[in-house]
Amino acid sequence: MSLEAFFSTSICYGAGAPEAGWTLAFPITLPLAVLALIYALGASRLWRRSGRGRPERLRQALLFAAGWGVLTGALVSPIHALGERVFSAHMIEHELLMAVAAPLLVAACPGAALMWALPAKLRRGTGKLTQGKVLQALWALAARPLSATVLHGIAIWTWHIPALFEAALQQGVLHYAQHASFLGTALLFWWALLPRYGRRQTYGSSVMHLFFTSLHTGLLGVLLLLSPKLWYPANASGAAIWGLSPIEDQQLAGLVMWVPAGLICGGAALLLAGLWISNSGTREATHALRPG
Repeated sequence: MSLEAFFSTSICYGAGAPEAGWTLAFPITLPLAVLALIYALGASRLWRRSGRGRPERLRQALLFAAGWGVLTGALVSPIHALGERVFSAHMIEHELLMAVAAPLLVAACPGAALMWALPAKLRRGTGKLTQGKVLQALWALAARPLSATVLHGIAIWTWHIPALFEAALQQGVLHYAQHASFLGTALLFWWALLPRYGRRQTYGSSVMHLFFTSLHTGLLGVLLLLSPKLWYPANASGAAIWGLSPIEDQQLAGLVMWVPAGLICGGAALLLAGLWISNSGTREATHALRPG
């Protein structure tokens, strides 16, 4: 089987019809299953060693399960198959990947569990590899809030160029690359912005980048909503499945990108702003209580 045939979009439909089929293709289901098994193994090992840290381990496991569930639902459920022919379904799938699954997975802090799933020798070797100066320098650069925000924005706007978007509909390899870039840059984006234990959090920077992301993605959504011209005619061939005309399908997709996705970024920004104010008040009170 050729590479193109292996990643063909027709494989993504499994045994079902395009408008209702479940995606059972190995390029999607196998990585999802392997990820779940590796996490379960590592989390169980950590659980036995956690002691008083078990409540936190449980919280992380629940967040990971929620993120993995949303990710699986977006890529395996009929939403994926519908997304080949209904643009608004395609947009819902993308937003589930970037705005729901990604922050849940990042909030779960799965790195420790994934590492503990490895054999001891491989775990030590992986740890040494990640401590390399070049790799650490590249990661430090990519994981900066500004870098992560720019990379995520580039992925979103680039793949919505009509020629590239419709090429991804026709070529399975590009389709998988599109989803991988959306999810990968979203994971990096949320990793750089969400607070986590053991890191000095720059709340102001995170709030700014979240609001900026909600603005530029909202702008793209508004352009889709108000445009009198179809951007992706090939992705509107099945709009009638949802009782929509092609232009109404595009307008609904624009609304999905503008409102729900914008609310998630805006809500996260407001939450971090609240934490910023709360932490600032705590620091000031602590400083005032110091002798002298």
